[in-house]
Amino acid sequence: MKKDVIIACDFPDRESTLAFLDRFQGSRKPFVKIGMELFYGAGPDIVREIKARGHRIFLDLKLHDIPNTVRKAMKVLSALDVDMVNVHAAGTVAMMKAALEGLTRADGTRPLLIAVTQLTSTSEETMQKELLVGASINDTIVRYAQNAREAGLDGVVCSPLEAAMVKEACGETFLAVTPGIRFADAAADDQVRITTPARAREIGSDYIVVGRPITAAEDPVAAYEHCMKEFAE
Repeated sequence: MKKDVIIACDFPDRESTLAFLDRFQGSRKPFVKIGMELFYGAGPDIVREIKARGHRIFLDLKLHDIPNTVRKAMKVLSALDVDMVNVHAAGTVAMMKAALEGLTRADGTRPLLIAVTQLTSTSEETMQKELLVGASINDTIVRYAQNAREAGLDGVVCSPLEAAMVKEACGETFLAVTPGIRFADAAADDQVRITTPARAREIGSDYIVVGRPITAAEDPVAAYEHCMKEFAE
């Protein structure tokens, strides 16, 4: 499978998002992530508008609720014709199976469905002390990935540092979608478990999700092309 870079369009409104994407006219159209901030601010119409421009979309809403609610919500999201959606693996195997059911259309097609293991802002100490998860962060992520595979999902969101162990536990075709990417000379910001695009490629990431290193760059198109060259080409 071809590797790709997903740009996290974490903007507050339609205008700033489209102004950013306008900078890519004349170049390849990047795969983009629409997260909670933009989706809640601009609504589902922003998904339709960006899709109409020819971009692939990862709709990053991290659903986590009772199985029936998630099933119904996924049925709605499936109609938006996005390319990838996600849930929290902590929602249980039953919830993930319900998500898959809701996402699958009558003709059998559906977007890719992945599950968040642990957020890249979460350290092992925080996980154990605040969430009372007694296992190590690595063991927890691997178990969550195995649960996602059991539920029939396509892969997980994890930090690039855990991509190799996810592949070992769940197989090479099981997707590792990894945020927490920074260029070698960039600040970590609020991320804890991070690495560079080149290292993420070596470790086994299939997709990397990159936000501020591209969106806050002086030349976002050049930053994106640099990231693509380092990771995907």
